[in-house]
Order: sequence, then C-alpha cells, then structure tokens
Amino acid sequence: MKKILFPTDFSDAATNAFVHALEFAKVVKAELILLHTFEIPVYDSQFFPENYASIYSSIELAKFEMFKDEIPKLRAIASERKLDDIVIKHRLMDGDLIYNLKNAVEEDQVDFVIMGTSGVSDWTKFFTGSNTSSVISGVEVPVLCVPVDAKYKKVKTIGFTTRYREKDKKELKKILKIAKKTDAKVKSLYVRTSNSDVTDTTIKEWEKEFAGENVEFLVLPSDDVKDTITDFILYKDIDILTTITHKRSFFESLFDSSFSKKISKEVSIPVLIMHED
Repeated sequence: MKKILFPTDFSDAATNAFVHALEFAKVVKAELILLHTFEIPVYDSQFFPENYASIYSSIELAKFEMFKDEIPKLRAIASERKLDDIVIKHRLMDGDLIYNLKNAVEEDQVDFVIMGTSGVSDWTKFFTGSNTSSVISGVEVPVLCVPVDAKYKKVKTIGFTTRYREKDKKELKKILKIAKKTDAKVKSLYVRTSNSDVTDTTIKEWEKEFAGENVEFLVLPSDDVKDTITDFILYKDIDILTTITHKRSFFESLFDSSFSKKISKEVSIPVLIMHED
C-alpha cells in the first residue's frame, strides 16, 4: 500500500479521522493525500455581466485561504503524535465531492480511502447518508469510515464478516496482510440463519486453507443477524469491523433505525468497507 486518500471538510469528524489516517499510514508506510473540495454556487451571468468573473475569483481565493490556514493545524497534529515523517500532499478541488474523489483515486493511483463521519449517533446515516454511501459505492478501493467519537487506539482485533463465498477469500487475504502489519488478529464471523446454505464442509475447507494464518473462524447460529453482529463486536473486543459490500440494500436493512440506536449506545468503532470484485 502506497497512497491513502483522506477527504476532509476540516470538521471535528474529519479531524478525528485524520489521527486514524496518520497512524494507519505509519503502519503500512504510505503517504497521505488530503483532499478538500468545494462547490462554487452557480450565478446567472446576465445579472452579473461585469463582475461575474471576480465573484468566482473571490470565492476561490477565500477557499484557498481557508485551506491554507487549516493545513498547519493538521501538520501540528502529526507533529504531536511524532508522525512528522509521513509524507502529506494536498489537493484542493472545485466541484462535486464524489466526482473529485473518484478522479483523485484514479489520477493518484490511491490504494485506500479513510474518511470521518458524524453519523455515529445514527448508524443509518452512517451507512446510507448521501456522502458516505456515495463514496462506498463510487470507488473501487477499500474505505475506512471513522465515527466522530471513535478515538484512535492500537488495533488488536479486526472483525471480518463473511458469507463463505469463494470471492470473500480474496478480501480476507487482504485483511490478513493488514493485520500482519498491525500485529493484530482477525476474527471471522458467519451468522448462520435458518435460511443459510453454507455447509460444514465449506467451513472446514476455509479453516484448512487459512490454518497457518492468525484468524479465528466463528459460526454463530441466529436469525437475528443484527444483534449477533453487535454481540460479536462487544464480546470479542473488535477494534475495526470489516464488511464486504454486496448491495446497498444490505446496509440499509442491517443498520436500520432500531439497530442504529442500540449499537450507537454500546459501541463506536471504525468500519472498513471492502469491495467485492
């Protein structure tokens, strides 16, 4: 992993996520690319025929000055954590956040996106809010979503949810590589409902294939997937929960309002979204 893209609006949520981004960059020896986007309001030129251009110029200048003022604050955070040696680059872009973020991922050949979210008090917004869900579905690289009150701590245990599909193996291997660098263990969860079609043979094949890795496979029988995942996070001391995007509706159903209230009271951890090929 070489490059991490960090979109920021300089909010508290973003500043909190920046600490996670710094620490992660240190572990994987990557550089950080800070991305700040802004949208210039559309004016009708017929009403501003003479100063049309100057309006845009003044807005751009104001945004640049704000950007210039905020960067030293982030560098101060890096200095406080003795992470001055991490290479930090900057991109200030006019236009839609998602469009610019996708372009930055492609142009800079980004390997990873880390972003803050203020939706911890409502996990429905966390997963289905316009920006977060658009980023998740809009880019093909892993996205680490950090709730505003998820304070950074050393990652000791990474949770990995799976359906024991063949394509999930590739993502698990990626997680194991990250875990090795952070000296963490991986706990894999499969919630076996009454409709589950995964056989014991498949599970044993996985255990055999990953026998030499630092991963524990857990199969928990339950028809209440949401409560089971909550218990998994709480009782297995999960520091980061990893899940693979299947469909957006999966997140909408998993993190509905009742589950949101329950989980937000009990746990606040970063969620790593992997993309299935």
